[in-house]
Amino acid sequence: MTTLVTGSRGKVGSTLISLLHKAGASVRAASAAPEKLDLPEGVTAVRCALNGPATFPAALDSVNSVFLYAEPSHIDTFLDEAARAGVEHIVLLSSSAVRDPNAADNPVAASHLAVEQALAASPIETTVLQPGAFASNALQWRWALESAGVIDLPYPGSYGDPIHERDIAEAAFALFTQERLRGATYHLTGPESLTFTEQIAVLERAVGRSVPFNAVTREAWREAMAGYMPASFADGLLDYWASTDGSPTPLTRSVEELTGHPARTFAEWAAENADAFRAAR
Repeated sequence: MTTLVTGSRGKVGSTLISLLHKAGASVRAASAAPEKLDLPEGVTAVRCALNGPATFPAALDSVNSVFLYAEPSHIDTFLDEAARAGVEHIVLLSSSAVRDPNAADNPVAASHLAVEQALAASPIETTVLQPGAFASNALQWRWALESAGVIDLPYPGSYGDPIHERDIAEAAFALFTQERLRGATYHLTGPESLTFTEQIAVLERAVGRSVPFNAVTREAWREAMAGYMPASFADGLLDYWASTDGSPTPLTRSVEELTGHPARTFAEWAAENADAFRAAR
């Protein structure tokens, strides 16, 4: 039984690979740039670009299960190839953004929703993970501090549920190793609902110095991001932050139910990554 892990250069994928390998499972690491992977001894790397269907057949050969990132561009082709290869189970890394009633109109959520819908129509058994905000999203603030010395926040009071990437990987590991958990959709959150300003305060305590930020308008933030993301994507983020401004995020216990331990706090993530922010002066 071999598991193909897509997105192996990411924190979730690389952690999942290590967990599966340590458990004695046969695991294949997939990446658009497999030569850049740093893998445990005995783990095979394979080229698989989810936007490059020509890479699918070799990557899926003799694979029984897949950890899949939500890339919609060639999802139907991927699923056809997976079915031909004999894949029996797919764990999809989706997003809690699809839970919004207007998800189809939000480009941030729409791509995940399209992949979920394609999997729902597939004969392959699927389990869906819908995490909220990754704790590592805060690393974007490091880049802002390095380039401008300050973080611009259009909605400082917007709430999030930062979840540690290791918790996502451990949840996925449970799905690959405990058959009784398969076939469901799990909404994963961190253990706390925190505003952006509260998250920055947590970072300040971890780093041991102030982390400056400015409250800016939607328009100013959109303009500043014009060179880094499409306008539609920026508007999707802004609309989401506006919808959660002053509204605490509902939390779940899905991480604990899947892994057997409480979800890690944002403070734990901040302590682990404090050096990255100390260097951003």
